[in-house]
Amino acid sequence: MNSTFSIEPMIFIKNSTTITIETWFIPFDILLIVCSTLVIILSIIFLFIIVLDKTCHTVSMMLVANSCITALTSGCNLLSLCIFTLGNDLKQVQSQDSLCVFRAYLNYVSGALFFSSFLLQALYRYVIIVYRNYLFLRSFLFQILVICLSWIYGIICPFPFIFTNEIIYNIDNQICQLPLRLSFSIIFVAFCVYFIPISLIMFIYLKLVRHVKQMSKRVTRLNTLSRTQRELKMVRRTVILVTILITVCFPYALFILMSFFNRAPKYHFRIAYIFVNASLLSVMIVLFQFTNALKTSIMKRIK
Repeated sequence: MNSTFSIEPMIFIKNSTTITIETWFIPFDILLIVCSTLVIILSIIFLFIIVLDKTCHTVSMMLVANSCITALTSGCNLLSLCIFTLGNDLKQVQSQDSLCVFRAYLNYVSGALFFSSFLLQALYRYVIIVYRNYLFLRSFLFQILVICLSWIYGIICPFPFIFTNEIIYNIDNQICQLPLRLSFSIIFVAFCVYFIPISLIMFIYLKLVRHVKQMSKRVTRLNTLSRTQRELKMVRRTVILVTILITVCFPYALFILMSFFNRAPKYHFRIAYIFVNASLLSVMIVLFQFTNALKTSIMKRIK
């Protein structure tokens, strides 16, 4: 028998190459697959309901559907990544497949699209409150155009390091990613995928809070003020969703910061993706809770 086995960690020697498989790898791989699968199932159910229920055929629900599509894209890509990692861990293989770099690219694309989809929802509420007389800005056509632009942005933003072969296969974490270190690519992707959309969402929310306070001080019709406060509540819910993403994904950001000083743990990507998958699943559950039209339609069908 040409392999040796010990309890913790398990050490496999194959073709003169020592492969260390920690005991927690397999259970965590399975947990990631379960989370990704649940995200895919929830996204499909939500999209199915939005398409079939005529009460969901509104501009705001179209933006929610866009968030569900981006979540579905992220879930499918993460599921593929987790299955690949689990397969390599089970077979004690350290090698990348033909889709490894492409999955890494899709990770950054889907991340940018997911955060941008919530930015579009916040922008739409801002237009309804501040520019409610500009009907074209609230129309299906304009919002479809904005969604298309956000997809173009998400697809293009990882290009600077895709064609420079900066994405490499990390043996310890069985994943293709940009190596965590102080570099232009890491800072660039952090800004494009996370910092810019989140900053704009928070800026919109603060602007709307100030706008509503000014309205309440002026002599404003009660129904107008009530409608504005209702829209502000929707933006607040978007902020809560993004806050969940930031909070649960904090370890990933922490590992990036630690890598600038060469202090990131050995299995940083494995640990980080546990929180990424958990945050994605949490956001889908909270999105269902916050979207009244979607929740009402689903509960009606369940009953």
